[in-house]
Amino acid sequence: MASGGLTGGMRGAIVPGRGLPRAFPVSPAPHRMSPRNHRALPALLAALLAPAALAAQSSDARVSAAAGRVAPAMVEVRHQIHQHPELGNREFHTAQLVADHLRALGIEVRTGVAHTGVVGILRGGRPGPVVAVRADMDALPVTENTPYPWKSTDTTTYLGQKVGVAHACGHDVHTVVQMGVASVLAGMRDQLPGTVVFLFQPAEEGSPPGEEGGAKLMLAEGAFTLRPSAVFGLHTFARMDVGRIGYTPGPAMAASDKFMVTIHGRQAHGASPELSVDPVVTAAQVVMALQTIRSRNLSPFEPSVVTVGMIRGGERFNIIPAEVRLEGTVRTFSPATQDTVERRMREILDGITHASGATYTMEYQRTTPVTENNVALAKRMRPTLDRVMGAANVSEIPPTTGAEDFAFFSNAVPGFFYRLGTVKPGTVSGDHHTPTFMADDASIPIGIRVMSDLLLDYLKGGAAQ
Repeated sequence: MASGGLTGGMRGAIVPGRGLPRAFPVSPAPHRMSPRNHRALPALLAALLAPAALAAQSSDARVSAAAGRVAPAMVEVRHQIHQHPELGNREFHTAQLVADHLRALGIEVRTGVAHTGVVGILRGGRPGPVVAVRADMDALPVTENTPYPWKSTDTTTYLGQKVGVAHACGHDVHTVVQMGVASVLAGMRDQLPGTVVFLFQPAEEGSPPGEEGGAKLMLAEGAFTLRPSAVFGLHTFARMDVGRIGYTPGPAMAASDKFMVTIHGRQAHGASPELSVDPVVTAAQVVMALQTIRSRNLSPFEPSVVTVGMIRGGERFNIIPAEVRLEGTVRTFSPATQDTVERRMREILDGITHASGATYTMEYQRTTPVTENNVALAKRMRPTLDRVMGAANVSEIPPTTGAEDFAFFSNAVPGFFYRLGTVKPGTVSGDHHTPTFMADDASIPIGIRVMSDLLLDYLKGGAAQ
């Protein structure tokens, strides 16, 4: 990460404009009307509602103009962050960049939350509720393969191996969108009806082995000391064009569990398999049998995933090793399904290892709960999305078996989490967590505008019921 941060390269934070228009009162329609007046009702209602509509349009126009002014600077910051990404709990330069920007806006700042997290508090000039908004800052151990002139070529050591580091999930976009939102709302501070808590979260992708981190640790260290009545978040989407928004009412993203299995056998020469208890063959049988949980133990209408992502064992081609290690993930949408999968995994491991003469140990971690969009809050915010984006560009999308650390925040208070289209029309992006993932810069001003309007509309409407 280049030294100096945003304040050095851009002379402080971008603060576009001040002031939001007051809402105009809407007069009630007459209780009784003559036939003549009845015929004139549409025109009368239009006249009565026009001031409120104009006020909303005026507010949207101010936000749109402010987002447009701040976006070019945020795009440049995005390039900095993208070119010099940092893994979870190591987001030192990114966090400094964020904290400097918030301080320059006059926002209260707390750093070092959950190692490298940043919490900013913007207090509006008018009374109102408290709302939180979250962006994640960490990158992934992925070697980038994109045409960007500002692509990452950084490397680091991860789990004892030299790896590339890349923003292969769009967290760089999340970070700068939220920095832009802070700029927009700080420029309207005097008219802001309430308080906004900005959460810049580390380690959304998981903490390094042996460390705590992420949203759970941020909450434990007081991220919600000033308790919000709702929390908002967004995520890039590699299957949706720029200019589109998607969201899922109710369960939106899966719970994520991690399992680590070691199959213990007996080592022998590869030419004398009868002297061994072969953990390689046993592991192969286990991997195949685990797939029957999804196909034979759960309803076909119950979404779930059981994936073995790592198999490690052996030192030489002609030696049957003493043990093999398996690691993988389970994705579910209900605690009952979670229980069923874990129980069946243990039963399968018991049976296959016993039949093979081997033994096993398993560590099963329930790492991230289901990300649930509060249905009432989603219904309440849909008109804002339709108004800002146009209803044709907003859609309800199916749940995904990807998992999100945002779930810890939205389990604490009602949450609304949506997907921001980031694919340049006419192009294709690699999927999330792959070397060819690409999020287009054009999504940044859209992200700033949409989130700013969502937060403003929420604050104007008061706390969720």
